[in-house]
Amino acid sequence: MKRILLSILTLTSTFTFAQENKQDTTKLNEIIISENRLQTPFSKQARNIQLITKEQIAQMPVKSINEVLSFIAGADVRQRGPFGTQADISIDGGSFEQTLILLNGVKISDVQTAHHSMNIPVPLSAIERIEVLKGPAARVYGINALTGAINIVTKASKQSAIDVNLQAGSSFDDKAVGDGKGIYGGAAAQVAINMAGKNSQHLVGFGVTDYNGQRYNSSTYDHKFFYQGNIDFNENNKLNLMGGYINNAFGASGYYAAPGDKEAFEIVETALFAVGSSHQLSKNFNIRPRVSARYNWDDYRYFRNDLTRARSLHQTGVWSAELNSTLRSTIGDFGFGVESRSEDINSTNIGDRERYNHGAYVEYKTEALKNLLLNIGTYVNYNTQYGWQAFPGLDAAYLFAPKWKLAFNVGSSQRIPSFTDLYLNQRPGNIGNPNLTSENAWQYELSLQYKSDNFNVQGGYFYRNISDFIDWVRNSSAVPYQPQNFGNNKIQGFNVGIGQSINFNSRSNLSYQLSYNYLHAGEMSYASNVTSKYVLENLKHQALGRLIYKYTNWQLTLAGRWIERELKNPYLIADVRLLYGKQNWNVYTEVTNLLNKNYIEVAAVPLPKRWFALGANYRFTL
Repeated sequence: MKRILLSILTLTSTFTFAQENKQDTTKLNEIIISENRLQTPFSKQARNIQLITKEQIAQMPVKSINEVLSFIAGADVRQRGPFGTQADISIDGGSFEQTLILLNGVKISDVQTAHHSMNIPVPLSAIERIEVLKGPAARVYGINALTGAINIVTKASKQSAIDVNLQAGSSFDDKAVGDGKGIYGGAAAQVAINMAGKNSQHLVGFGVTDYNGQRYNSSTYDHKFFYQGNIDFNENNKLNLMGGYINNAFGASGYYAAPGDKEAFEIVETALFAVGSSHQLSKNFNIRPRVSARYNWDDYRYFRNDLTRARSLHQTGVWSAELNSTLRSTIGDFGFGVESRSEDINSTNIGDRERYNHGAYVEYKTEALKNLLLNIGTYVNYNTQYGWQAFPGLDAAYLFAPKWKLAFNVGSSQRIPSFTDLYLNQRPGNIGNPNLTSENAWQYELSLQYKSDNFNVQGGYFYRNISDFIDWVRNSSAVPYQPQNFGNNKIQGFNVGIGQSINFNSRSNLSYQLSYNYLHAGEMSYASNVTSKYVLENLKHQALGRLIYKYTNWQLTLAGRWIERELKNPYLIADVRLLYGKQNWNVYTEVTNLLNKNYIEVAAVPLPKRWFALGANYRFTL
């Protein structure tokens, strides 16, 4: 316990409830969390929702969305490849398949395997904020949001501008034998173009990343493109367009089948689009139809220079149609909606598969009772493989003092197995199990929060019981991993967070944020000779911290995270960034993994040791 407390006190950053000043606090409270259904200001949320704003992202020593999420309390980011190559994301001790990923409210989680769910074609400079909804989110988003959901929201600026970010970095270590000559390093460039008219806003984003790696066969090259358009035909009728594409090619040594996959290589392409609209049919009634699609192509080469053997090709396609509506009344707001979704895969080692999913929801939100925020509803789902299921839920918050809020949540959720879980045939490493049943869970959460203009503190406790929990296991090193339903997975956890902003004078400001999460998983009935992927990598302790000091045009950011998993040694990663900037530009230098630690987040992939970078941002106003 002393080690835990010492780590919390010595860490220097997180932004669990961060506000830099009173103006930022006002902006934060005014942010609308739409949840695809009922629109609710952030200050009146009864759920455990954490926000990362574009201002906070700009202050952080990060290079990708994956790295940004690693500073969210309770979010467990396990990177196979740095620089945004690939990462698994889980929330509050769940598995990485149990977190739903959305882009502007559109579900983009991969149906082949959640290893590809973070193939997001959006550069950091195009992000407005990231919303992290913790706890069962099936009542809000339907299936596969068993432990929570992450929604990435892109910019919709009313001012025309071009934002450019350039960065280059290196470890200054010589490349490994057989991996070419020179030192490890690389560069990235991102551009976000906002074009605002009287009745429309358009965002175009580009990004290119090119690193030769940080160890043998760990190079990565990706390029991405993103478009978002908002067109207002009139006050009551609006059109929303979205499209994106990412191509990611990377060395995959140690990703899935170490140590034999030393020469592995992978190419992943993802394309998506969505067309939606909003229609205010009357003063109190609104409907929002939308169609969307996502295509993913995955080429895994166990021997990168020999395509005649051990090559896996997967193509997945997802089509979705939905209709959401809101009815406002004197007793509260009602939300109604339906959605339908088709999923298919064509794969060399999974086969040709397809399934369909249909859902409908109803929810009710009211503030009729003084100081009480209440949101209740249910989602009813039918899946062609797993039949009917209903997911009721209740969110309630009581404002018992001007700056205090007590919240309680209870809800159920479900995660249906991915195509990889069911049908993979990748001997000798991994094989699927077509007899799997879906995972179902109930979760209960209680939290207390105090929030003022420049000081915040919060604490919470949750208990979750997942029935028919799915884990990849094997009996010995001589047989492949295979997923099995392992009865109940009972997990409980508590978290605390504190944040404060101190203005010394008109020229200098200091802000700090600290958080700590503890997770305890109940004992599961594994035999003594069984190796479990979940138990091996399950998060147990997480302490995060961030300290930002501003003086005139200078800004110093210190960041740290201390992580301990169930069966692995803990590690402390510290980062630092020094920035000098004016109104439309800044330059910065940063060092990540300042203490030069050896650490692994998942599989057998060592992540970069001490890494140096230089960068610059410039905004051209139009």
